[in-house]
Amino acid sequence: MAAAIQTRVNELLGIEHPIIQGGMQWVGTADLASAVSNAGGLGILTSLTQPSPEDLGKEIDRMREMTDKPFGVNLTILPTITPPPYEEYLRVAVEKGVKIVETAGANPAKLVPMLKDAGVTVVHKCTSVRHALSAQEKGVDIVSVDGFECAGHPGEDDIPGLVLLPAAADKLDIPIVASGGIADGRGMAAALALGAEGINMGTRFLCTEEAPVHRNVKEAIVERSELDTELIFRTLNNTARVASNEVSREVVEKLNAGAQFPEVRDLVSGQRGRKVYENGDLDAGIWSCGMVQGVINDIPTCGELVPRIANEAADIITGRLAGFVK
Repeated sequence: MAAAIQTRVNELLGIEHPIIQGGMQWVGTADLASAVSNAGGLGILTSLTQPSPEDLGKEIDRMREMTDKPFGVNLTILPTITPPPYEEYLRVAVEKGVKIVETAGANPAKLVPMLKDAGVTVVHKCTSVRHALSAQEKGVDIVSVDGFECAGHPGEDDIPGLVLLPAAADKLDIPIVASGGIADGRGMAAALALGAEGINMGTRFLCTEEAPVHRNVKEAIVERSELDTELIFRTLNNTARVASNEVSREVVEKLNAGAQFPEVRDLVSGQRGRKVYENGDLDAGIWSCGMVQGVINDIPTCGELVPRIANEAADIITGRLAGFVK
């Protein structure tokens, strides 16, 4: 058995391994999150996957029936025509006694005081050093730094993790979690070497037995390479990395030709993307996937995956890397 990796992230979150499951729309349910938590990582429920704040409360109850380990709730605030009741979702989480919340998207300044007053540990996901510094100033406990490799929204600076992580570590005092481009112990060891104290994975957890998505999606991730993603909304300054398919390629083509959002709105509908996960039709809509799919080669259970990554990272640090030092 490899030596255990212990960081401030373990201590703050009360988890065995500093490995966090990303908050993924339509995927971050109790089925996946409880499996991650039971494996020694931190499972995350995605608030907006639930139709209403009341439904989030029910999912938190279901989560507690499936695990007695720490877990968190994610709230991602993005520009939208009809914004959901973000604060109501958070209020339900707090009232249900959730002690870890991951925020993403907009500046968390308005949310942090309420969360901290309730004794909640706040993890904020960001894509730049300046945003990480702002989040630290606002009082968050941990920042999750997303490199350009990540699925979802990588920001507009196009800085990969190899540069972004040490740049953030040089300026931050609070712990950093590395997000984007990590799927195994090699990625975890690299992230720790660059200044992170934990990792956050989305695509890797999407490709596990417990992820509530169609088997076709998981098998596609295994089969595809690091080249099989598209960057949509570049021309709208709202870049998102998604799986390459008929729909995402059409969106890129139209926007590059000068189209505006209303002309692609139907193509990028969240409900269409949800059908991909439910029915397994990989061209039904837009679905998020990171470049890291190029190094994902199996569909394990979370109980297999989480300790495997932690043990691999420890073995690399104490074995292969140590062997280079004479």
